[in-house]
Amino acid sequence: MPAPRAVRAPPTAGARLEERPPPGAGREERCRVGWCGTGQAQGGERRGGFPAPLPFLPPGARRGGGCRRGPPGSRGNAGRGGAGGRAAAMGSWAAATWRLGGCSGRGGLRGVPRRRGSSRPGGGDRAATLSDLLQSSVGGEEPDAAAARRERRSPREGTVLLFPGQGSQLVGMGRGLLQYPGVRDMYRLAEKVLGYDLLSLCLEGPQDELDRTRHCQPAVFVASLAAVEKLNHQRPEVVASCVAAAGYSVGEFAALVFAGAMGFAEALYAVKVRAEAMQKASEAVPSGMLSVIGRREANYKFACLEARKHCESLGIENPVCEISNYLFPDSRVIAGHLQALEFLQENARKYYFTRTKMLPVSGAFHTRLMEPAVEPLAEVLNSIEIEKPLVCVYSNVDGKKYMHSKHIRKLLVKQVVSPVLWEQTMHAVYERQQGTEFPYTYEVGPGKQLGAVLKKCNLKAWKQYNHVDALEDEEAAKT
Repeated sequence: MPAPRAVRAPPTAGARLEERPPPGAGREERCRVGWCGTGQAQGGERRGGFPAPLPFLPPGARRGGGCRRGPPGSRGNAGRGGAGGRAAAMGSWAAATWRLGGCSGRGGLRGVPRRRGSSRPGGGDRAATLSDLLQSSVGGEEPDAAAARRERRSPREGTVLLFPGQGSQLVGMGRGLLQYPGVRDMYRLAEKVLGYDLLSLCLEGPQDELDRTRHCQPAVFVASLAAVEKLNHQRPEVVASCVAAAGYSVGEFAALVFAGAMGFAEALYAVKVRAEAMQKASEAVPSGMLSVIGRREANYKFACLEARKHCESLGIENPVCEISNYLFPDSRVIAGHLQALEFLQENARKYYFTRTKMLPVSGAFHTRLMEPAVEPLAEVLNSIEIEKPLVCVYSNVDGKKYMHSKHIRKLLVKQVVSPVLWEQTMHAVYERQQGTEFPYTYEVGPGKQLGAVLKKCNLKAWKQYNHVDALEDEEAAKT
């Protein structure tokens, strides 16, 4: 099969800047050319300017310096941070209020009260825990009786969304999503941002080309958000009542876009830079990742230490062999130099490993071998607008909620060279008092890997698990 075809770059930012609205033009005409009331073009520089490809994003895809019109049916135009403004700033992908994480017309999450000390739900230094959100009272403003105001919501009324990461991709993903509103537009915009036809690659392959890091990370990112479109079409109440989200590795970018912290096009560009930089770093050193399931007495860190000593005896300087993913109890992914991973496989019984398997990836992701990818990602994250999430989004780095934009920038960069604490994240998301019900969980995107891991981490939470398939449409399959 041929490689993905390249597309011609859209007009440069300078060409668009020349298209000014005529004198006396109305608001619609001014918005059409990306010109806001301050006289700054939507494609113009701000905060030091974007990297070169970002000014090429289509009008409406940029978050900064543009008109902030609310979506059709919203309550007029909103200022910075308002529901209408946030939707317009996120482009056509965010044309409905559910993409703000269930943001209502009043600027709050449906059924979720505002937190003290915070003007916006979903974050803040005094943010409540997920358990508090799920068990909180209905914060209505209507003059009801005191007993009605104190009525407790069932935790089942809140939902959790999980976004998969690299490794879940497969040829054909997205085929069952194209019928839903906005999905084809997402892939068209992705083609402009990435410079190749992502949809054709996802539908037709070949698999080895899709598996390349520079392709599979954007592919999983877009497919996951397209699956949210499907979920919103089939069960909009699930999306509207979402109170928390988490993403595995690159899936964290999709979770942040869903939560309103990042725009779709800008986040996709950041994923593109991240994927290309990680692939380049992986090609510099022969390395890989080893999935390990061990007995209770297994000491993974000691095994890694001896594997590094083995590499040193072979003449390898500063060898790398460390835990890169904490999946579930007794399961780890170890990444590093290939010689170290081969040593662990040969001595699996010595270290109480019951099963080892090399993963089909090209590098030691989430280790210090990925340090060359840190600076490119940091540069692009510093040049795009990031806001506080409107629902709780948990970080892979420490298993805690993102609190503000600087926190997001810092940890997304750190994540590239840090282990993915997915087991710890699942414990944080589903922590609650004994006897409390668990929320419904939806894995949105290709594969069911996160559901399988959740079953190992928390069986009771997994019983409320559902999967939104990106490969085919369940309704069509039944006919």
